[in-house]
Amino acid sequence: MARSLKEGERAPRSLSRGAQEAGGIAVILKTLRKRARLTLKELAERSGISMSTVSKVENGLLSPGYETLQRLAVGLSVDVGDLFREPVAEASTGRRGVTLRGQGVKINTPRYTYEALASDVSRKRFLPLVGTIRARDLTDADPLPTHEGEELIYVMSGAVRLHSEHYEPLVLEPGDSVYIDSRSGHALTSCGIGDAVILWICSDQSAVDTAGGHTERT
Repeated sequence: MARSLKEGERAPRSLSRGAQEAGGIAVILKTLRKRARLTLKELAERSGISMSTVSKVENGLLSPGYETLQRLAVGLSVDVGDLFREPVAEASTGRRGVTLRGQGVKINTPRYTYEALASDVSRKRFLPLVGTIRARDLTDADPLPTHEGEELIYVMSGAVRLHSEHYEPLVLEPGDSVYIDSRSGHALTSCGIGDAVILWICSDQSAVDTAGGHTERT
C-alpha cells in the first residue's frame, strides 16, 4: 500500500523529470555507476576520461557534451540513451515511447541543448534528439569533436552551419538535412537569427565499441 504523505510533505519527483533540470544527469550517472559496482576511478579508466571529469558530472558541476556521454556509456556498458532516462527494468517486445512536446529529458551544454525523445525506451538502435544550437562560433571546439557512429541532422528552424573535418562549412536551413560519419571531426553553429533547432538522430554504438580513438569533450 502506498504511504500517505504527511501534512506539508511533497510527493517525490520522478528521476526522469528531475533529469530535465540542472544536475539530473548526475543522479542518473551515479545510479548507473553504483549498479555496475564501479568506483569513480574504475569508470574513468573504462571510459578513457579523467576521474575529475567523472566526479564533476556526478556532482552536477559539469554538463557533459555528447562525446563525453558516449564515452561514459562505453565505460558503463550501456546505451547513451540510458544516460537520459531513469534506470528501469527492460521491457520485452512491442515497446513504444511517447514524448510530448517540450517534455523530453534535457541536458544543457555550453554549445547545445540535447532533448532526448523516447527516453523511456531502452536499448534503442538509434538515439533521437531535438537539439538547440546556441553556439555562434567554434570557441571550445578545437579540434572538432569526434565520436563513434553516424548521425542525421534535419533543420527544423533557424539556420545552422556544419563544420566538418573533410569538407568546407555547409549552411543548412529549415527542411535541409545531412548524414555524416561521426568519426570525422564535426561541430554545429547557429548562423541565423537566434538559436537553431534540429532533429538529431545518432546511431548508438557506444555499448559495443571501445573508447579508443575518441576525443574527450565536455
